[in-house]
Amino acid sequence: MNVRFAGPDGVVVQLPWRTTAGELRPMDYPVVRSFPVRRGRRLAPGWWWSATTGRLVGYGSAAMRDAVMLLDQDPQVVGIACRPVEFMWEEQGRVVTHAPDLAVALADGAIHLVDCPGRGGPSARLSGRTRVVEACVREAGWEHRFAVAADPVVTANARWLSGYRHARCSVGISAALLRRAFPAPTALGKGALRLGDPIATLPAVYHQLWHGLLTMDWARPLNEETLVTARPAGPQRGAGQ
Repeated sequence: MNVRFAGPDGVVVQLPWRTTAGELRPMDYPVVRSFPVRRGRRLAPGWWWSATTGRLVGYGSAAMRDAVMLLDQDPQVVGIACRPVEFMWEEQGRVVTHAPDLAVALADGAIHLVDCPGRGGPSARLSGRTRVVEACVREAGWEHRFAVAADPVVTANARWLSGYRHARCSVGISAALLRRAFPAPTALGKGALRLGDPIATLPAVYHQLWHGLLTMDWARPLNEETLVTARPAGPQRGAGQ
């Protein structure tokens, strides 16, 4: 089993997995295998700006874009990279390759390789290749998993709030003011009005719902009646807090 990755200089190298695994830093590597652009597809490959890392993360499908979005909002995730490594091995005399869609670093130090097959689930071909990769990365203490399609309401809420994930959306409204506006479950519209003109204050409310200083029931559609509560003071993940 070999592994391919691009170093800081952009040069792609191929090395034996077992002698290299302990030194790999997948979060630091660029895309080693790009996504093809196929005529007729509704979504072309693109880039997602990650509030977690402050960098762009590539995606090649709608399922992968949504997976990146939800990982970016997950407070346990501290790093996301698109296809930073590609595995190569031989099967029945031919070379087989697989580049997992994402590498994800968690706050507890774990590294997960994630594939995003979409609602239809993994094909037989993908399942076969990932079984080989799973056994391989387990030796390094990594894990492989498939991204599971989230509830449509959760995804829709995240998609809306993601538009306010950048720190510029929280400018002028401190965490202390937000906690005073939402000390207990309070309708989103009412709390935003406590802070001032909702046109000016709603971006900060949305920003902190994304980053977790404010909480809500993500399984219900977001609207002005959504009950929002501020978390107690203390370290919070996200910008502008």
